[in-house]
Amino acid sequence: MDPCPFVRLTVGNLALKIPVASKPARSVVHPSSSPCFCKIKLKNFPLQTAVIPYIPSQFPEGQLQTPAATFHLSKSDLDRLVAKSIFTNKLQLKISLYTGRLGTTCGVNSGRLLGKVSVPLDLAGTESRGVTFHNGWISIGKESVKSSSAVFHLNVKAEPDPRFVFQFDGEPECSPQVFQIRGNIRQPVFTCKFSLRTTGGGDRNRRSISLQEEPSSSRSWLSSFGSEIERPLKERKGWSITVHDLSGSPVAAASMVTPFVPSPGSDRVSRSNPGSWLILRPGAGTWKPWGRLESWRERGSSDGLGYRFELIPDTNGTLSAASIVLAESTLSSHKGGKFVIDLGACSNGRTTPANSASPVCSPRGGGDHGYGLWPNCMHRGFVMSASVEGEGKCSKPGVEVGVQHVNCTEDAAAFVALAAAVDLSMDACKLFSQRLRKELCQDQDMLG
Repeated sequence: MDPCPFVRLTVGNLALKIPVASKPARSVVHPSSSPCFCKIKLKNFPLQTAVIPYIPSQFPEGQLQTPAATFHLSKSDLDRLVAKSIFTNKLQLKISLYTGRLGTTCGVNSGRLLGKVSVPLDLAGTESRGVTFHNGWISIGKESVKSSSAVFHLNVKAEPDPRFVFQFDGEPECSPQVFQIRGNIRQPVFTCKFSLRTTGGGDRNRRSISLQEEPSSSRSWLSSFGSEIERPLKERKGWSITVHDLSGSPVAAASMVTPFVPSPGSDRVSRSNPGSWLILRPGAGTWKPWGRLESWRERGSSDGLGYRFELIPDTNGTLSAASIVLAESTLSSHKGGKFVIDLGACSNGRTTPANSASPVCSPRGGGDHGYGLWPNCMHRGFVMSASVEGEGKCSKPGVEVGVQHVNCTEDAAAFVALAAAVDLSMDACKLFSQRLRKELCQDQDMLG
């Protein structure tokens, strides 16, 4: 398998220094006591925002910070941006800095514009070599008062980030082929088989289902099989999709292990009781859990698909109860978006593309999520992404996987299975007042 060229453009090491006026105006709040943020714009890409730390002293040059914004550029993106910089004005990364809190208040954007900076970019050849465009301080005041103006620290760099690109030839529930894409070349690499383990359809009207008790911690994958409980009248359960290589051998699977059921008194799957999938890989003549995906339907204005993906470590052949959260975010149920695992993007969970269907930050929350236990953990940064269409739209997921995370066919297949599970979760979390498509309701034979 040959990868496609991609470039990862990152903006990081943000910091702000503003001199304290001898007689500060009462109406002005100094950034040392008020938060600051910035809006980062690259032509034809969604706006990204990030909080800027204020520092009163010298910036710790040797300190490594998580990128504040990341732009993923495909070969077509690079060709378009490079061509425009030749025939029009030179390409620039534009950053607007604000004092105040990030977000909106009563529908109005908060923050007061502090200044703007631009960093020239020459992306030619960056798919094969890394380039640092800026690393240091920039004045954001007028030239006439440069010695006393505020200064802004940032690092802007581009690095090669090759990826394997896959495309489903149909919706996952229709058991499609999966093609590898490289430029204009489409080569079949996998086939998928969707199946239902139960009879009677995807939306079930049953009195109850009794599940065998499995002693385990609530965070272990074994807890997905539940305890001796009574299931609600409606549920979506038993879905699975198996990925085969071209020889017909199963190389990965996604299996729904916790039914998707509406919370009491509602018609939606709640965050407090999500449905879940196990992503499985073959090993020692059996299936071994590799990851766990939980999904639910968010309430409120977002009304989107909430998800959390955890890596399940396999230590010396023994399944560990400790899982590592690698991604947690929301996809628009109407517009869809991208499911992303990126171990180098905004670990504070705050940097998101403005007006985008899904945040690109992953993992969410502080800490060393996945760095010590992820396979090939020396390689951080981008892991994978999968496109997902909104409800009622034909979805043929596109999958991108960083080359450093693929050492064999089974590695790539596991990410393809995960992408299928995310896409099917959009249907599984559909409001129970709405009907599912026939492929998700009719009886099908279980694939052996």
